[in-house]
Amino acid sequence: MLEILEHRRFPHGQIRALASARSAGQKLPYRGGELKVEALTHESLKGVDIALFSAGSSISKEFAPAAGRSGCVIIDNSSAFRMSPGVPLTIPEVNPESIRDLKASAELPNVIANPNCSTIILLMALTPIRRAFGVERAIVSTYQAASGAGAKGMDELEAQTRDDLAGKPVKAGVETGGVFHEPYAFNLFSHNTAIDAVTGLNVEESKVIHETRKIWGDPAVALSATCIRVPVRRAHAESVNVTLKTPATTEQVREVLSKFPGVRVVDDRAGNLFPTPLKASGKDEVLVGRIRPDASRLPANATAGDYAKPSLGFDLFICGDQLRKGAALNAVQIAEMLV
Repeated sequence: MLEILEHRRFPHGQIRALASARSAGQKLPYRGGELKVEALTHESLKGVDIALFSAGSSISKEFAPAAGRSGCVIIDNSSAFRMSPGVPLTIPEVNPESIRDLKASAELPNVIANPNCSTIILLMALTPIRRAFGVERAIVSTYQAASGAGAKGMDELEAQTRDDLAGKPVKAGVETGGVFHEPYAFNLFSHNTAIDAVTGLNVEESKVIHETRKIWGDPAVALSATCIRVPVRRAHAESVNVTLKTPATTEQVREVLSKFPGVRVVDDRAGNLFPTPLKASGKDEVLVGRIRPDASRLPANATAGDYAKPSLGFDLFICGDQLRKGAALNAVQIAEMLV
């Protein structure tokens, strides 16, 4: 967040860094100087105009409501308030109108929720398509990097990879005080959130479905999600099959994506060059490629002419940096809208 505030020259007077008591006293580089970390208390946010929260749901629930009622605008990166009635769930390129009335929630005034990283990356690609052609249904499979579980998740992936390459046995992280319930090195597994016994969905899959409906204001849109952890250090990838309401050609889909702010089309069929986590890492744009008609809708002996016709179904592959557009950048962009 600090790097992005500095890079984008965010206009502010005083800026403070608040964390737990054990982090107090640490110094962070910022704009050629240093910020000394202070311990977060209930007095810390008095007189603060905008607070960017990214300390987990329990901290947000403890500190955000009172600060919001006192006039501080909270932009919260946790899942604490995303589905709370009246709390905007905002992606600036997608639904900027959502923050017009920050008093809409009597219990949580002045609170804005940052969506889940997978939801943000997905909707950056689907929203321009939806605006142009409508979206009836979408099926998404995510390939989520270790960064989604924070520094500990990244450390676990790196340590297990070194152990595996050295011929040492690799156990699930939770068996040795780590994060993940399966061995991570050279492996992939269902996302490490709880599975609902009735629906079979894990928490991450539920977030993608319910947050998309709230952000779009479309409770009827049909969505299916499968969320998987992959042994990638940073940046999430998503494979998407989308059903449109109005037929479109591949070129029309590519054109609307290329014009959408925050999206970059990477779709070189001749060179077999498409989005990858490495290409997305450290970048602000969401990369979209593998743009093609859904072959299941075409005749078994489809010709080039069949692929050129307008279609109701398309497949896409998306990559976005979970730490930037999937989290910190989106929060800072919301703050920029407020300013």
